[in-house]
Amino acid sequence: MKILMVSMGSIHFFRWVEQLKDSDHEIFWFDILDGGVKSPRLDWAYQKVGWKKRFDYPGRIFLKNKIPVIHKFVQFFNDKKTSTEFEKYLEKVKPDAVHSMVMFMSCVPILKVMQRNRNIKWIFSAWGNDLYYLQNDEKHKRDMIKVLPHIHYMFADCERDYHIAQKYGFQGVYLGTFPTGGGYDLESYQPFKKPKSERNTILIKGYQHEFGRCNTVLEALNSIKEELVEYNVIVYADNQLVRNKSKELGLDTWPNFSLKGWITHDKLLELKGETLIYIGNSISDGMPNTLLEAIIMEAFPIQSNPGGATAEIIENGVNGFIIEDAEVAAHIANVLLKALNNKEIIDSAIAYNKKYIIPQLGYDVIRNQVLEAYNTITVNT
Repeated sequence: MKILMVSMGSIHFFRWVEQLKDSDHEIFWFDILDGGVKSPRLDWAYQKVGWKKRFDYPGRIFLKNKIPVIHKFVQFFNDKKTSTEFEKYLEKVKPDAVHSMVMFMSCVPILKVMQRNRNIKWIFSAWGNDLYYLQNDEKHKRDMIKVLPHIHYMFADCERDYHIAQKYGFQGVYLGTFPTGGGYDLESYQPFKKPKSERNTILIKGYQHEFGRCNTVLEALNSIKEELVEYNVIVYADNQLVRNKSKELGLDTWPNFSLKGWITHDKLLELKGETLIYIGNSISDGMPNTLLEAIIMEAFPIQSNPGGATAEIIENGVNGFIIEDAEVAAHIANVLLKALNNKEIIDSAIAYNKKYIIPQLGYDVIRNQVLEAYNTITVNT
C-alpha cells in the first residue's frame, strides 16, 4: 500500500513511521509545518519539505526575531497555501491512503482536499490533548465535527479518544490503541536500570503550562519536606514558571532538590532507571509517553488521570497510584506519602508491571500489531 503521511517532524512521528520501514508499504511524508530539511531518520522514505515559502529573502530570521509584526505581514504574502501544496503532492503521489497525525495540525488544513478525493482512504491518529481538551473550544469542536465523518480509519494513544471521536461523528474502523511513537527497545534500556535498593530519586515532570500542573506538585512537596529528607527530588523539563515557584516556596535552597531543565531522551531514560517514584501531573493528556517510560524503567508511577486515560494502564493501588485531582496539592502530598510509607506496594506494583505491562510495550510486539492494523485497511484497486 502507498501511504502518504501528513505530520510535523516530531520524535513521536519519526518513531511511529520507522515501524513501517522494510514493510510492504511505500511511505511518503508531507511535512505539514515544513521544517525545510529532510530527516535522515526517514532517508528510506519519500519526503516533501521546502514547499512553504515562495522565496527565502535576506534578513528573514532577523525580522522574525526582532520585528515580528513586519515578519507576520511579509509571511502572509510569502507563504504558500498548505492545502494547495498538499493537493499538488497528493496528485503526484497518488496514494492508496493518507495518514494524518493530530486533528488540528494535519486533518483540518487538508479537509477540502480529502473531500475532493473520497476514493483515497483517510487515516487519523489522535495524540495527547488532540481531542480531549480541545473539544471544549467551540471552534475546534466545529472543526472536529466537520472532519471526523470523513475519516475511514483511526489510531489513538488511549481508547478514551476513540469514544470522543465517535461522539463527534467518526463512523469508521478503529485500528487500535498504541503508544504515539510505537513500542520500546526494552533490551537496550536494561543497563540503565538500577536495583530498587539503590533508588532514592523522586522524579517529577516539570511541565507548567496550559495543561501541565508541576507547580501543584511542588506545593505538595513543600508541605511534606520533612518526610522527604532521605530522597533526591528532581524536576526535569522545567520552565521559568516552575523556577519561580521553586524560589517562592524556598525549594531552590533545599539541598536534596534540583531542577534539570531540558535533557536528552536517552539521559531521561537513564534518570528514570535511577528513580524510585515518578510523578506526572496535568489536567489534559492522552496516554503520557513519559508515564510509559517510567513503567518500562521500573519506577513506581504516580500520574494524573484526565478523562480516564491513565486508568487504561494504571489500576490505582495495584501497579501505581492515580492522582484524582491535579489541582489539589494536599491530595498529591497524601498520594506520595501513601507510596513512601508502603514499600510493599511499590514492590508489588513493579512486579506487576514487569509481568503484565512492560512485555506488551516492547518494540516488536507493538510493531507487529501496528502492521497487522495497517494490513486490514482495504483500498480501492
